[in-house]
Amino acid sequence: MDPELPVVRLCVAGMQAEAEGRAGAARALFQQAWDSAADDYEACIAAHYLARHQNSPEETLRWNQECLDRADRVGDERVAGFYPSLHLNMGHACRQLGRPALAHTHFLRAAERVEQAPEGQYGDWNRFAIAAGLRDTAGAYEDFTREGSAREGSAGEGGSGAGGVPRSLDEAVDGRVRELVSRWCARGELMALGLALPAYLGYLGTAADRVRLRSALHMVHAARRLPADEQAELGAVIGSAALR
Repeated sequence: MDPELPVVRLCVAGMQAEAEGRAGAARALFQQAWDSAADDYEACIAAHYLARHQNSPEETLRWNQECLDRADRVGDERVAGFYPSLHLNMGHACRQLGRPALAHTHFLRAAERVEQAPEGQYGDWNRFAIAAGLRDTAGAYEDFTREGSAREGSAGEGGSGAGGVPRSLDEAVDGRVRELVSRWCARGELMALGLALPAYLGYLGTAADRVRLRSALHMVHAARRLPADEQAELGAVIGSAALR
């Protein structure tokens, strides 16, 4: 984003007010940004921040949808990196309204575009949040698809982003990795956690994700710093079919 745009300057000021605990001032600045937006691109930016300061889940969803609609209208490279967080926010809003199956479709769409997010901590945060959303709503989405509801074919509930492609880690392997991570957390095994957690928390089920997780676990295993039982268990996880 161009930091010299008046809308961006207003949103930056709003974020500063937010950080200082001045929620009312932050909302006023974001509203001013919305009121002064000159085009769909600027309106998209302002709507994103306004969505954070709504008094009901319905209004939060409405402003997140406004943000997504404006990005679609822009339709060029300026907004390409927005889409992972836009669909992530839609997913969170749908969950707040008790619509986990629809939330899952937005998390799927976010996952499909996660590589477009800026690199660094912001991109990592998006990946971790998307993976968590997918895990938390997977059961509801599977129930929804099994029921064969007519909603699946509608623009609002199903759509092309769902695809039915499993993105979660195999349940048995996931449980074994979680148990290992819990042990490492309990005794402060920082090297193992530093290597494994980014790949595990950001696992979205692609071939690249499997390679990333397997490689991270393999590095932990190759260091040979774990107790014998954990070394053996980690070796078995690495060799499992789910990570090949």
